[in-house]
Amino acid sequence: MKTLSLLALAPLTLAMSVCAAQSGASQVGATPDLPKPKQGLLPDMVIAKPAQWGDRKPTVPEGYTITAIATDLKIPRQTLLLPNGDILVAEGRGGSAGKLKPKDVIAGIIKAKGTSPVKGGNRLTLLRDPEGDGTYEASVFADNLNAPYGLALVDNNLYVANQDAVVRFDYQPGQTKASGAPQVVTPLPAEINHHWTKAMTASADGQYLYVGIGSNSNITERGMAAEVDRARIWQINARTGEYKAYATGLRNPTALTIQPDTGKLWAVVNERDEIGPDLVPDYLTAVQEGAFYGWPYSYWGKHVDERVRPENPAKVASAIAPDYSLGAHVAALGVDFSVDAMGEKFANGVFVGEHGSWNRSDPVGYKVVFVPFRDGKPAGPPVDFVAGFRDADGTTRGRPVGVTVDPKGALIVADDLSNTIWRITPTQR
Repeated sequence: MKTLSLLALAPLTLAMSVCAAQSGASQVGATPDLPKPKQGLLPDMVIAKPAQWGDRKPTVPEGYTITAIATDLKIPRQTLLLPNGDILVAEGRGGSAGKLKPKDVIAGIIKAKGTSPVKGGNRLTLLRDPEGDGTYEASVFADNLNAPYGLALVDNNLYVANQDAVVRFDYQPGQTKASGAPQVVTPLPAEINHHWTKAMTASADGQYLYVGIGSNSNITERGMAAEVDRARIWQINARTGEYKAYATGLRNPTALTIQPDTGKLWAVVNERDEIGPDLVPDYLTAVQEGAFYGWPYSYWGKHVDERVRPENPAKVASAIAPDYSLGAHVAALGVDFSVDAMGEKFANGVFVGEHGSWNRSDPVGYKVVFVPFRDGKPAGPPVDFVAGFRDADGTTRGRPVGVTVDPKGALIVADDLSNTIWRITPTQR
């Protein structure tokens, strides 16, 4: 396994290497083990070593088949299934945050080596299976967008969350190309854009759009003024564009979805870095309206982050813990609820796309997991559903991002390293 040491790449002195050994207690579930913080000058960094798939594919459970339905895309992030079975793919690469310290410059260079060199498309690509045989044709639905990410369809309105605004296209069933330029619904916080992705979903009745807006720092290194309206989920009136903070203290909510039976909003959130390989767990949670989830003052409820100044005991006292830990640094970027057509074992729960860690000597993530539910809540450990993206020696052929469930029985996975869309189906219906 190839480990890149920051100290070997910069004239920085004294670093504390963090041991990557997992504690015996579980890092996943409702009550994860939370070890003591371990601060050092720099974390260990083990990044992906990109390679081509060739004749290989990701692995799936017995009884399932995986197929690449689109390749050679331009950084596919999230997908949206349209009513006629077409699939929209948001492609792009955003962010404009300057580096604060020398270590940030070096870390950025190293992390970039584990990503696709392809330039982001800033577009929506439409995939269509005209013969219904699993062979998809690709065409550009809309271009000249600004790092599109979140997607939602409400009636004849197609909403796209660019990194700087939610925009709307008119959409008619079967349409293959946008009929005009998009209209701005609501500008979004875009200055600096350290965490640039803008996740989005629509409420069950279509009245509201929910948009995840990540923080502009790890733990307020740019000051709180840079965090205004960030690290939260907005609720936007889809008709008027008016918005309010639905929930706050979520460092980087990267994917949102609505629970079918309850209409509840669920999110996956990427937590803070640089206090050890096992802190802080990224998580899956039902998002409570008006709730505060801790960032930056605390994590996993009321565990105080001693690095943050000034402290805010009142905010810590109000912080609530999320529902389910996915493990530290797995980088969850996709979430969607399953359906019966996915097979009995994978019918009741959510699929989560884990993009993979960069700041652990023992990498985690790099797969799609299934979190089983019971009585509307997570119940039990996650199960690997799509794996084989990364080999033990660090060779990495793909990195999953968005996941979308087709009610007819298919999981759509966006892979932004190999620039592929994968489709996983039960072998027998």
